[in-house]
Amino acid sequence: MACQMGAQDRLSRIVAGIILLGFAAITGNVVGWFGIIPLVTGIVGWCPLYRPLGINTCETGHDSHGH
Repeated sequence: MACQMGAQDRLSRIVAGIILLGFAAITGNVVGWFGIIPLVTGIVGWCPLYRPLGINTCETGHDSHGH
């Protein structure tokens, strides 16, 4: 997988995921379990929606085609 997320993007997703999962753990609200999505995408640095939407926040500016 090519780089498509910059450090700030990844950090934001990880923090949001932890907050949402914490919310789910504390309140029991199942909506908070959606926090697993930003947490995992932040950890791996790849989002399946970025390519079709043409988004790339990677600092190197390289897309999946090596440009």
